[in-house]
Amino acid sequence: MEVILQLALLALGFFLLVKGADWFVEGASKVAEKFGIPQLVIGLTIVAMGTSLPEAAVSVSAALKGSAEITIGNIVGSNILNVLLILGVTSVIAPIAVQRSTVKYELPFVIAVSALLMAIGYTDNVVGRVDGIVLWALMLLYLAYLFIMAKKGEVVQEESNEGEMPDKPMPVWKMLLLIVVGGALIVLGSDIAVDAATALARIFGMSERLIGLTIVAFGTSLPELVTSATAAVKGKADIAVGNIVGSNIFNILFVVGTSALITPVAYAENFFVDSIVCIATSALLWVLVFKNRRLGRAGGACLLVCYAAYFVYLMG
Repeated sequence: MEVILQLALLALGFFLLVKGADWFVEGASKVAEKFGIPQLVIGLTIVAMGTSLPEAAVSVSAALKGSAEITIGNIVGSNILNVLLILGVTSVIAPIAVQRSTVKYELPFVIAVSALLMAIGYTDNVVGRVDGIVLWALMLLYLAYLFIMAKKGEVVQEESNEGEMPDKPMPVWKMLLLIVVGGALIVLGSDIAVDAATALARIFGMSERLIGLTIVAFGTSLPELVTSATAAVKGKADIAVGNIVGSNIFNILFVVGTSALITPVAYAENFFVDSIVCIATSALLWVLVFKNRRLGRAGGACLLVCYAAYFVYLMG
């Protein structure tokens, strides 16, 4: 009964996280529009970071509770899962065209920041506040790059399906309510999810690392999975690779950076292999799309096989 209860609480936590992030992004976007902030800026900041809110909430909550392995495991696991599982599933449903800027700049950058995170963690087994400042500085540089590229018309910013909603006037009170309630659901959902994941790890004798790399990573990646799979079914899969790569960059720079600024995050030695896998998955994606700027069904199947192999390794 205890296992069923904790699984139910974990599912509830993930549901609150996803719904909270959805409402928060919608409310914040509407407020930004109200004050005349361009849609471009909204897409590059609020909506882009919104897809990383579940990871951010869970990681910060886990770090504050001393469950550091869930913090790093969640981010490394989410980034591996985003590429191998989500892009694998999406490209099997429909082949994906990849933008030139993604191949030329963003994929090399996500490989570089993944390697940087591993180097930071492996050096002294902690991601401290100074490291957090470095990650945040890189995030601001990345935002500046996105803004310049989008101004040139070389980056399509469709980070989520919010853009498909009809533009109807929304009362200010409703915008603020969405932000407040969405934020509260994110905090509550992350709290419930971390507690339930920690309890499950204790019940099954599993490490927090394994829980973070699998169950928590999958739960916090649900927004990306739903968005990418829906886009593929609707024939709009071309935005998927850019969205996932962007999400992975935000996960490292924004989520880990913010967590480290709030409280130093321990980086256990056994994350070294997972970090190498994380770097290798981005490198594999880069190799698959480098020549033709396209991720076909064969490439998607290759990614899914790699995820299955990694999952077997984790369970071994």
